[in-house]
Amino acid sequence: MLITKIYKTDEITEAADELKKGELIAFPTETVYGLGADATNEQAVKRVYMAKGRPSDNPLIVTVASFEMMEKYVDNISQNAQKLIEHFWPGSLTLIFKIKPGSLSRAVTGGLETAAFRMPDNAVTRKLINLAGVPIVGPSANSSGKPSPTTAQHVFHDLEGRIAGIVDDGATTVGVESTILDMSSEVPTILRPGAVLGEEIEQLLGEKIIFDRHKVGEKETPKAPGMKYKHYAPDAQVLIVKQKEWNVAYDWAKKSNKKIGIMALNTDLEKNLPDNCIPYDLGSDIHTASQRLFAGLRYFDNEQPVKWILAAGFAEKGLGAAYMNRLRKSAGDRFFEK
Repeated sequence: MLITKIYKTDEITEAADELKKGELIAFPTETVYGLGADATNEQAVKRVYMAKGRPSDNPLIVTVASFEMMEKYVDNISQNAQKLIEHFWPGSLTLIFKIKPGSLSRAVTGGLETAAFRMPDNAVTRKLINLAGVPIVGPSANSSGKPSPTTAQHVFHDLEGRIAGIVDDGATTVGVESTILDMSSEVPTILRPGAVLGEEIEQLLGEKIIFDRHKVGEKETPKAPGMKYKHYAPDAQVLIVKQKEWNVAYDWAKKSNKKIGIMALNTDLEKNLPDNCIPYDLGSDIHTASQRLFAGLRYFDNEQPVKWILAAGFAEKGLGAAYMNRLRKSAGDRFFEK
């Protein structure tokens, strides 16, 4: 078993050296922690799948430190794509492009002719990539199917002994993964919602884009990460509670002889919480709820095991679309019903 080292931000030269050797290093971003390996080293990339227990047909995001680093792999970068990069990079927007034939291995692309690229809004990780001298793959640094990690401690819990190290830069600030926008199709298409909103993209480009909401089947190769039907799932069954149904949900919970987790805004937690319910505060609005969603799911996995988790639902607009995308997958699309 590997000894997994926690690197401080002033120790990233050592972490970069491990990447050069083909080792796996988890890294911080503004969204969630990623699991890094040299994207040009096929054997290292394959070890990412093994460490996560992830199906190898899933493509991996290629994380870069500069536009020039991405250009080595992508031929035709449209004017619209350049606009998006200039406006949103570094940041929470992942872009899918057709790549130069043979420039990246099938282990990175999932056998597709496209690849996803992102430049994270985290100076520590961009420096790590520059020191390594290569782009790194960057799926979320968790066991496959489990809630994504938003702290180094979450990564350590899932992957201790499976990876060489974790660069610790504190808790992430966004809390849900990046928006994925497919620029290889005729019309730009959002495959996964995130903190960069579709409305912002449309406003910048001055044209409508497509929102792909279809559920990826078990035998279908997804074009981007996070598109499978059930994902981000804790051990407990999650039920999504609509805003006006908390009183009814609490009445239901009172009748149970099981411990029940409650992930709700602080205003809803201030109501008459049943004795058998364990609260997790999602803060005051959709922004804090998005930051804390994965941490809350992990809290009930790792610290307060429960049978059920009642989690706050939001309107599926703006950042609520990204939040509900993750919550629906963690719940298997199950809502609390009266």
